Amino acid sequence: MQHLQWFPGHMTAAMRMMEENVKAVDGVMIVLDARAPRASLNKKLDKLFINKKVLYVLNKTDLVEANDVKRTVAEFTKDGKETVAVSAMDKRAVDLLYNRIFALLKDKLDRNKEKGVFKPIRIMVAGIPNTGKSTIINALCGGKKAITGDKAGVTKGKQWVRLRELELLDTPGTMPPAFDNQVLAKHLAYIGSMNDANIDFGDLAYELLAELKEKYPELLKNKYGIENLQLSAIELFNAICVRRGFLRKGGEFDYDRCATAIIDDFRKGRIGKIILD
Repeated sequence: MQHLQWFPGHMTAAMRMMEENVKAVDGVMIVLDARAPRASLNKKLDKLFINKKVLYVLNKTDLVEANDVKRTVAEFTKDGKETVAVSAMDKRAVDLLYNRIFALLKDKLDRNKEKGVFKPIRIMVAGIPNTGKSTIINALCGGKKAITGDKAGVTKGKQWVRLRELELLDTPGTMPPAFDNQVLAKHLAYIGSMNDANIDFGDLAYELLAELKEKYPELLKNKYGIENLQLSAIELFNAICVRRGFLRKGGEFDYDRCATAIIDDFRKGRIGKIILD
């Protein structure tokens, strides 16, 4: 597997922009992907926001089993991280996020009230690419105000989105400048937080199959109709090629098409509800 690394120039500019704006906000929402919550953490952001109230938003919980979501929230809370679990596509997420944001900043609101001052709470929304930051902002707005997409790097610059009670600063996704832990880096590649154009999908699909074979063999069996769970990862790859008809002339395996299908199946939740770390 290639060494995974992705930190394009616009991310340096994004970090600089967040550093310049952090004093202008009352708090921060850091959006994480529930399928890879620990891989989604960016220590550079934790350091940047050390003096701010931070709400960690575990998003895309519809793609993970409820017990795994509860366990992750409990572990993050134990580590001192104020955490809420949502699916931005669920309308109930809006009320939950509003309640948690205002509870987090209750002291600030109370001080303003005592002074007879009302002004919107300003929240910076941050995180790695493709965790659903803009989708969460749009849910809170009740409409499409931020730019969204299903690939890494859609938001390129800051966007202020103004509501009656909140002002939200949407920021570009930012990765750690270096990945010391390549296991977590792979998890980010699986969920689409890296630029797919820079990744060998054949290698990535092979690594994903090897990991799911160890952690979720029954899901693989049910999705692809493969009875023999003792197969190696490459044998699984071959079997899926046959089952899905990804064959070239002469019966040669079409690994490129198969790899793309496997990664897409995982990202769309068609293999099943999965947590990676």
